[in-house]
Order: sequence, then structure tokens, then C-alpha cells
Amino acid sequence: MTSSTAPVLDDPEIELLVPANDVVDPEISIVIPALNERLTIEDFVAWCHEGLEAAGVRGEIVIVDSSTDGTAEMAVAAGARVLRVPKRGLGRAYLDAIPYIRAPWVVMGDADCTYDFRLLSPFVEAFREGFEYVMGSRWKGSIEPGAMPRLHQYFGTPGTTWILNRVYGSRFSDIHCGMRGITRDALVRMDLHSQSWEYASEMVLKSVHMQLRTAEVPVRFLKDRDGRLSHHKRSGWFSPWQAAWINLRAMFVYGSDFFLFKPGILLMLIGALLTLPASFGEFAVGPVTLSLNWQFLGVATLAVGAQAFFLGCIAQVLFDYTGRYKKRWERIFPYSRSVLIAFLLVVVGIGLAIPLLVTYIDNDLRLGHVVAPQNHLAVTGLAAVIVGFQLFVSTLVLHATVVATTRGRPFVHRHDQG
Repeated sequence: MTSSTAPVLDDPEIELLVPANDVVDPEISIVIPALNERLTIEDFVAWCHEGLEAAGVRGEIVIVDSSTDGTAEMAVAAGARVLRVPKRGLGRAYLDAIPYIRAPWVVMGDADCTYDFRLLSPFVEAFREGFEYVMGSRWKGSIEPGAMPRLHQYFGTPGTTWILNRVYGSRFSDIHCGMRGITRDALVRMDLHSQSWEYASEMVLKSVHMQLRTAEVPVRFLKDRDGRLSHHKRSGWFSPWQAAWINLRAMFVYGSDFFLFKPGILLMLIGALLTLPASFGEFAVGPVTLSLNWQFLGVATLAVGAQAFFLGCIAQVLFDYTGRYKKRWERIFPYSRSVLIAFLLVVVGIGLAIPLLVTYIDNDLRLGHVVAPQNHLAVTGLAAVIVGFQLFVSTLVLHATVVATTRGRPFVHRHDQG
């Protein structure tokens, strides 16, 4: 084997080891993080070679290694490229590898021989059909008895997959499958940030935001070999729960508009229905009379709803990879018109609220028990002031967000090393 040392994005801690039989101009890169996988690494690399040959594709195997047990040397001897990196997290391993990926197609997974990389053909076929993101699915493939804890198989993975599909409107069957493929171009544009387990969820979520052409293919999931402990078991009983929590956190952060946009519209509608009908006095709706107290509840609901709605718009712009939401909200909330409407709402609202101030002064700085029609109209005025102010502030932040998210971000591509 030969080796070379080259920095990645000014990182002198990364070393690239190249095998003697290195592949020239690969069509596909198999990129795999590894941490002390001496027990399986030789067989895993052999499986990859077998899978590449069966799929009829020219490929490279890139092991991103931070082991202390000789895994790197064994992988190079078996015919894989190895990036020696510090131990800094599973997600970070993929980030470190991006500048060294030479092929237009990328397949990711684990080096522990739990995913059968001899079955690469479905991924290659999907790439050749033009799919940009190819998600493996153990539910569409097979799960060897004992390969998955029952809690994960019957509760954890189906539950979090269901949540993600509800939040994002997607149709995945196995969001935690570790074997997945993506084009290099899409991987770079995805701009991953996660350093740990949540990289997998971030990738799935951003594939939806980016509207990548996506396919699911069956994979074979096998149990750990005798003598090997999974990384979760090595880290203790709390590790799977921690991984689940950080994955849920990623789902909710990248899908924050789900909790803001539509709920905000609903709350605004409810708030308006409680506030506006009683603007000129108590208003009866069947057995219920909308009094001043109902109006105050309506104003509070309207305020919360308006805030949630505007934040939902901003969240959509933050995670807009296609430009669709930026164009939509710039069109619906053009700066000059929106600011003018906000100003008019505040002015009209203050005008409607003046009688309430007059009543307050006339009653020796007490509202007392005087419930006059002008008090109802004043409450509607207060709602207009609140919504007008929120519209003004949100318009500023929305347009600032559009500007901030359209700035170009250069990426250093180190096409080939060694």
C-alpha cells in the first residue's frame, strides 16, 4: 500500500491511505465510518468488492477510521482507501470524507457486516434511473432474527418513522436504516451539520426539504457476529435512548414549521371568530354569549396564532433549498405593502382603543363594571395593534432571512488525493 497525508479544509489531522490496487475514476464510492472493527473489516471490504462486481459498477471503498485496533491497516490491505481521522462523531466522519469522495454516487453504511453490501445492485439501478437519494429499507428487505432489539423493531423505528412521515408528508418505511445512497452533488448541497447519530435524520429531512428524487430499496439486515458488541451496547444502556432523543430533536428542528404554520392559521381563525363578532357589543351564538371576557380570550388566541404563523413562514424560508418558499412569501408579503398594512392596522387599532382610555379616565382611572359597546370595539382595536406590530416585525425578519439564506457558500472540492 501507499499513503499520503493531506489536510481537509485546513485539518492537518486527517491522513489518507491508498491501497496498491486503487481504482481509477470510480462510478460509485462506498463511504463507511469505522471504530475498532477488526473483527469484521476484512469480510466487509470483501463484501463490498463482491457487491460492486455483481452490480457491474466500478467503485471505491472509503473507510473513515478512528480505530486503535489495526482496523485501518487491515482495510487498506483488503483493498480499501482509508481516511485516518480523530474520533469526533459518526456524522463528523461523513463530513470529513466529503472532499475525498471521487465518484458521483455515494453509498453509506456500517462496517460491522450487519448490512449486506453484497447486495448493491438495487442502489446502482436506482442511481442509473436518475434517483438522487436512495434509502434502504429493512422492512422491504429482511431482518435476521436477533438482529434488532424488539423495542427498536416493534416500537422505536416504526414510531419515529410514523412521526417523521406525519410531520414532513413523506412515505418512508425505515428512516433509521443505516444503508443509504445519495449523489455526491446532493450530498454537498445538503450542507450537513450533525456531528453524531442525528446525521441520519438530518439527511432524511433535508432530502425532503430539497425535494430530491427519492427511491426506497430493500436491504438485508444481519445480526452482530459472535464476540462483537454494537456501538450502542459499548456505550451503555442509555445510548439508544439518547440516540432516539437527538434524532427526534433533529426531526422537530428541521420540521419546525409543522408545529407553527398550520396551527398558527387555526389559532388565528379561532381568535378572529371570538373577537370580531362581538366588536359592537355582546353577541349570542346559540346558548353561548360572546362577552368582553370571550373577546380577551380571542385576542390572546389571535396573538399566539399570528406569532406562530409568521414564525412558520420564516422557518419555511430557513429550510428552503428550492427557492419555492422564498418566492411565495416575498410575493405574499412584499416589503412596502406589508409595512403599510401594518402601519394602518396599528393606527386604526389605536383609534378604536381611544374610547377605552376615555372610559378609564372618566371612571377615575378604573374600568369598573362599565361594559359599553365602545369597550368591545376597543378590544378589537387592541387586536389590530398586536397583529399590525407582528406583521411589521415579521416582515423585517422574513426579508432579512431571505437575504441571509441566499448568500453563496463556496465548498472546497479535493477531487483526488494520493
